[in-house]
Amino acid sequence: MIATIINAIAVILGAFLGLFFKSKISDEFKTIVMTSSGLITLALGLDMAFDSPDTLASLFALIFGGFAGTALRIEDRVLSLGEKFAPKEEGDMSFGTAFLNSSLLFCSGAMSIVGSINAGTVGDYDLILIKSVMDGFMAIVFAAAYGKGVFLSAATIVIYQGFFTLAGGFLSPILGEDGIAIISAVGGYLLVMLALSLLELKKIKTGNFLPSLVFAPILLYLFSFLPI
Repeated sequence: MIATIINAIAVILGAFLGLFFKSKISDEFKTIVMTSSGLITLALGLDMAFDSPDTLASLFALIFGGFAGTALRIEDRVLSLGEKFAPKEEGDMSFGTAFLNSSLLFCSGAMSIVGSINAGTVGDYDLILIKSVMDGFMAIVFAAAYGKGVFLSAATIVIYQGFFTLAGGFLSPILGEDGIAIISAVGGYLLVMLALSLLELKKIKTGNFLPSLVFAPILLYLFSFLPI
């Protein structure tokens, strides 16, 4: 868990720096920061999505996951949870939305899963430490653009990556390389959805597609039996 805690601390430190810079820049420059973060998120998502081991499985994972998440109202519930921790003052973006978006960014990639499993099974912290540096810089950008909700995403990192760290020895042989790859690819599609919302091109309730990450390895396994 040490590497995951370091990752969370890096995000907290980055968020502090982002809030400091946020108070120093004009609205015009804030728009530049928001647009830049949206474009970076889009590029990261596309890079991850293109590495899917099975595009058809990814498609159905997104469909089934979207149905399940919408039925469960996941995004509304996450936003409501985030707002419970919100300070009284209002920011450029709601506290809950900043929390949800930054959590998606920091936890959607393969580095979260592979790095956590490596840390928990063989004591290899390299991937998570590299991810910590990357997340810290992205936290600066996100906090400058979206506000204090980024801080709460550190808790998401601890819970999500902590789970894979503790359960890594059990999950790694079950998921396999392809299982981890398709989770990462579907996570990439979620980042693309997030980027479209950040760039104000299309409002998507990305949080409702989170169950897709669970459906992805299951469908990949089932599709392996199809004669195609």
